[in-house]
Amino acid sequence: MTARLIVANSEHDANLLYATGLFAPDPFIFLEVRGKRYAVLSDLEIDRARKQAMVDRVLSYSRYLKRLKQQGIPHPKQCDVVRLVLNEFRVRKVAVPSNFPIGLAKKLRGIRVLVVPEPFFPDRELKTPQEVEKITRALWMAEEGMRAAMDALHACRIGRDDFLYRRGQKVTSEHIRGVVNATVAGLGGVAARSIVACGNQGCDPHEAGHGPLRAHKPIIIDIFPRDMSTGYHGDITRTVVRGHASDAVRKLWFTVEQAQEIAFSKLRAGVDGHGVHQAVVTFFKSEGYPTGQYRGRMRGFFHGTGHGLGLEVHELPRLGAVSTALKADHVVTVEPGLYYRGIGGVRLEDVALIGARRARFLTKFPKLLEI
Repeated sequence: MTARLIVANSEHDANLLYATGLFAPDPFIFLEVRGKRYAVLSDLEIDRARKQAMVDRVLSYSRYLKRLKQQGIPHPKQCDVVRLVLNEFRVRKVAVPSNFPIGLAKKLRGIRVLVVPEPFFPDRELKTPQEVEKITRALWMAEEGMRAAMDALHACRIGRDDFLYRRGQKVTSEHIRGVVNATVAGLGGVAARSIVACGNQGCDPHEAGHGPLRAHKPIIIDIFPRDMSTGYHGDITRTVVRGHASDAVRKLWFTVEQAQEIAFSKLRAGVDGHGVHQAVVTFFKSEGYPTGQYRGRMRGFFHGTGHGLGLEVHELPRLGAVSTALKADHVVTVEPGLYYRGIGGVRLEDVALIGARRARFLTKFPKLLEI
């Protein structure tokens, strides 16, 4: 008999939050053994946990500390408590997630520790209707943040120097990001490291963006907030130009939009995620957009077409270089992009729920190039 064991804080560990449904900032013990789930928590959290945690029983951490002291251990450590819990349930073998603390694993003398690669909980990949609702709510927060960003850009004046101005001051990436983050926070979410990257900055897909924004240049806005009431994430990306897009940017934008449509049309249960990604790669190549290193930097399309979305921003499954069989109730992003210095970057991202015969977009926010 192999028990499942997690020792972490559920604010940052998606597997533990999935297993218990309880937000806790400090590490606690989760044990699944013989079909039952247990959580061992401190006195600070135990009463709340007994009302909120989705486990069969909540156990007292302090009770185990007291027993250890009675056994002659004056200053028990976390590893001592974990060993005592496992001994109490007659567990000799545990399965742990890949991020389990190695130091703790080495101290579990007499316990065989088996590291399980993701997915630690296979069912986490498949979203229930309730989970889809939670993702949709987080996505609504992302869309409202995007709406606020678009409104802020629309309110800008284009200066003679082609910078964007508001009330006599240059508008920066930091300013628009602040508008996004404040909007999401007002709805009960946290938008960490939202991307507002203009021109060549957008050619680094995870560059957050900094400094004054220019008119007539592509601005990538990528927002991936966490709903603090549920822990689920939304994710949306739009690329816009305040002013007039050049012919090169316009062609880039519509090519990416068409690539997204191609990828979306292929999403259904049983399809290989790698095949979806490869269709986008092939299309970009056929349109004359090369990928690879150029003058020491990457250009073209050099990231995956999409990824799973849920309690983590990036989770399984993936639409990328590795083969992955897509299943009904997978929730994935679809986010092709093209990046060329001198033109800028273009990325469009929406969220899709995969069904048996087709997928449907959960994203409702429109796509537009020029503001």
